[in-house]
Amino acid sequence: MKAGLTGMVALIVLLLLVIVGYSSVFAVRQTEQALVVRLGEPIRVVTEPGLSFKWPFVDSVISIDNRILDLENPSQEIIASDQKRLVVDAFARYRIKNALRFYQSVGTVPAANLQLTALLNAALRRVLGEANFIQVVRDEREPLMGRIRDQLDKQAEAYGIGVVDVRIRRADLPDQNSQAVYQRMQTERQREAAEFRAQGGQKAQEIRSKADREATVIVAEANSEADRIRGEGDGDRNRIYAEAYSKDPQFFAFYRAMTAYETSLKSGDTRFVLKPDSEFFRFFNSASGAAPAGAPATSR
Repeated sequence: MKAGLTGMVALIVLLLLVIVGYSSVFAVRQTEQALVVRLGEPIRVVTEPGLSFKWPFVDSVISIDNRILDLENPSQEIIASDQKRLVVDAFARYRIKNALRFYQSVGTVPAANLQLTALLNAALRRVLGEANFIQVVRDEREPLMGRIRDQLDKQAEAYGIGVVDVRIRRADLPDQNSQAVYQRMQTERQREAAEFRAQGGQKAQEIRSKADREATVIVAEANSEADRIRGEGDGDRNRIYAEAYSKDPQFFAFYRAMTAYETSLKSGDTRFVLKPDSEFFRFFNSASGAAPAGAPATSR
């Protein structure tokens, strides 16, 4: 009976030791850091992963994420320095650097997100409100995001948070303004296209006028050259005829008469009203060309 009671006491003591030992040890993962709190008061922060010890039943452990966290900021409307309204969609990345300060100031990640959202919106309005539309959209977007990150990081330090990065996902005009801008851009492009077409038409007219002028000059020069060549040919022809006539006047007269007959008798009507002794018919009745004798008559 006494041995059984001793064994039961030993078992109870062993069980208590196991419970005390289990409550004295806690594990810290690689993705988190641990804050040891004793009776509501923070005692120490454990940042190294592995097993750590605490006072059993007195100390409690609060796990705080050690990874880079996302902060999605809803789109908001901002007025730039040139009084243009912009719809800005931004986001941030942050990490909890000081677990004790984080616990004492905001306590949880959702509460930290609410606080950082307000700070991010204020930084966006301050920095982008000093820049114009072109600087935000195109020219100085990267430096502006750097300034917003620096300002947000400086303010978030009071909450034990370090801001890693701030990015502007989209910065554009509101829909109604965008439609007006697109319409104005379309009108401007149409005006430029009409201007280019007018310039092209004017240039084409100048080219055509120049080509017509050059063609007129070329044709005139060609006609002049043709007339000159034709005149030289006529001169050569007359000279050849003159030389041929001086060599054989009778044959030349016969050839001229035959040419005249050929030209006159080409049409279907070959009637002539002439004197019988006309010079035109002198080769009709005499191969030598002598004038025939006889009364006047009508020849067909």
